[in-house]
Amino acid sequence: MSPLPTAPSRRAFLTGGLALTAAGFLAACGAGTQGPGGGGGWSFTDDVGTKVDLDAKPARIAGLNDAIASLWNYGITPVASFGYTALEDDVNFKGRDLAPVKQVGRTYGEIDIEALAAAKPDVIVTHAYPVDSVGKLDPAKPLYGFKDITQQQAVAEIAPIIALKMAGSATNVVERTAELARALGAEPTGRQDYETARTRLRAAAVQGLTVMAIAAYPGDGVYIAKAPDDPALRSYTELGLTYPDPGGSTYYWEQVSWENIGRHATDVVLYSLRAMDRATLLQQPTFARLPAAVAGQVYPWEFSSMDYVAQARTLNNLAANLESARKVV
Repeated sequence: MSPLPTAPSRRAFLTGGLALTAAGFLAACGAGTQGPGGGGGWSFTDDVGTKVDLDAKPARIAGLNDAIASLWNYGITPVASFGYTALEDDVNFKGRDLAPVKQVGRTYGEIDIEALAAAKPDVIVTHAYPVDSVGKLDPAKPLYGFKDITQQQAVAEIAPIIALKMAGSATNVVERTAELARALGAEPTGRQDYETARTRLRAAAVQGLTVMAIAAYPGDGVYIAKAPDDPALRSYTELGLTYPDPGGSTYYWEQVSWENIGRHATDVVLYSLRAMDRATLLQQPTFARLPAAVAGQVYPWEFSSMDYVAQARTLNNLAANLESARKVV
């Protein structure tokens, strides 16, 4: 595996997100359209510029766990899923009856093509991750969830692929996801709860805490996320949280050895739920000496699907943790 900053599968697997001011971009991307009375075909232009034209509005939706979780929160039950883990192990599906969903991939890049075809999806929804901080997409690289271009092309033979770009602030990605849901005939719910949670986090940020978000591995050390390159973290900074720049010229992550993690002291550490857990982190002597660790201010860094419902939950969880934290550096 190559270093995380150049590996979209690991990068998004851990968190999800990247940096591009998306307002103008999203304005240029077409929403779904349908003829009067629901007839006359259906069309949607996704965030990589692909226009999907169908005879009727899609009813059977398959796709990446991260993407279908949002649609499900808006009332669209998927017919098939693939991703980095089983749905029952993904916090975004907690409490769901998973029986209606055919899980055709429980490990990143491993998709049972025949099983996916048997689910007869009308469209397949996934994400697209840029390759740099500017937000550039590389058409030579597969969309997120696919092992390679060959696999992606095989999936596209089953049904058109719709890709939403994980770039810019989470607020932009959430709105774009809602736009797709509306095009598919759903009415996104939870907007007020989302705005209330954003207000709560803004209030929690007033005390001026510094925050570091990490993914750590025993043999690799600590990968510190760069807030401008992650939609969720970027949206938190827009609400007033402070994420010190970890330095380095690499995209998205700065890799730091266990010996040098002490140089990156913050009031709070957020740890990825898809890497070393809190207890294991605290067993690392250099990590355990960080001010945040000594103060017990080491909290989960959740990757939640990009919709009002899931983001409200995550924002409230983060705000609750920050409300109990204090300045220690």
